[in-house]
Amino acid sequence: MRVVIPCEDYQGLSSLRSGHFGHAPWLTVVDLDDEQQIVAIHAIKNAEHGEGGCGNVISYVLGLEANAIIAAGMGMRPLMAFTQNGVNVYVDREVPLVGDVLARFLAGSVDQMNPDDACQH
Repeated sequence: MRVVIPCEDYQGLSSLRSGHFGHAPWLTVVDLDDEQQIVAIHAIKNAEHGEGGCGNVISYVLGLEANAIIAAGMGMRPLMAFTQNGVNVYVDREVPLVGDVLARFLAGSVDQMNPDDACQH
């Protein structure tokens, strides 16, 4: 399983979780084995939001072949795009560090994002 968590810096599990998916400068990508043990951690520069808006970021993350995204905030357009492409989107606004977000996810303490959770912009 591949989990993507938007973040503000590139410090692996010590990275500060970003407040919004589309504007996060970095992505922490975590590969898990079948027992949900960490196999690899990658810090990847996020695509520019720029002229293409969130479409650039959506396409970029879909290309990473993520199974799950855990975000504190995400607009409706990316939420629908990921959901329609089989990527489960989760919401966590409780903890600031990527490693803690991941631990909550693995413990089953992170809910799937629904349209009511999406940013309205």
